[in-house]
Amino acid sequence: MTPFPYLLFNQSPEQLRRIGARGGKAQARNRRARLQAQPQAQTPPGAILHPRPQTAAQSIADLDAQFPWLCGAEKHRAPRRPQ
Repeated sequence: MTPFPYLLFNQSPEQLRRIGARGGKAQARNRRARLQAQPQAQTPPGAILHPRPQTAAQSIADLDAQFPWLCGAEKHRAPRRPQ
């Protein structure tokens, strides 16, 4: 009986090391192939990589244009006092 009965089909540690090395090489090869197959996004020179964040006023104007029935919803009105 081998000293490693729990391993894959009674293979020696050297055989298991070779199997693992082959798997790692194949995984790396497949990963490199996947990365090369992806289209590379190219930015034109002078392009802004990070657009400026929108201000609150610009956001409100965009929402008012998109949802006209909510125009002025951001304005808080004081409740009416009974007379």
